[in-house]
Amino acid sequence: MIRRRELLRRLVGSDGGSYALETAVLAPVLIVILGLMIAFGRVTDAEGAVDSAAHAAARAASLERDAASARSRAQDAVIRSLDGEGITCRTSNVSINTGGYAAGVGEAATVTATISCTANLSDIAVPGLPGSKTLTAAWTSPIDTYRTRALGFANSEVPWSANRSAGAEQ
Repeated sequence: MIRRRELLRRLVGSDGGSYALETAVLAPVLIVILGLMIAFGRVTDAEGAVDSAAHAAARAASLERDAASARSRAQDAVIRSLDGEGITCRTSNVSINTGGYAAGVGEAATVTATISCTANLSDIAVPGLPGSKTLTAAWTSPIDTYRTRALGFANSEVPWSANRSAGAEQ
């Protein structure tokens, strides 16, 4: 009878050390999965922030009366938007297409903001994960069709005191 038990014990083996072995095998897998979740979350958050910044830039540019002011306001809007979201780009590029300001009053015109932001992923130590990802977003906003636009040559608005036409009153 003793031989049977001894033989059975040898065939089945003991469980001693199996938990340590399972932990040693599963821990790296779980760490990699956690790292991938952090990376995907960071990229998703940055994509939303870049899209929001492009929207804010196009909207801010469309409210201006000339192309130079539109570019300046759009740049400011991008900085405020990305800072507000807590996004830091390793490199970024902001391009504002202000060709719509050349259209005459009464013609439909738009402003397009295109933003590229390189999100940093190098601090996430996951094998095979790139060190960065470039995210790009573009947004187009209409310029008010019937609002006067300066073409960049001079101010098209004339103050009341310079209006010498007949019947001009204060």
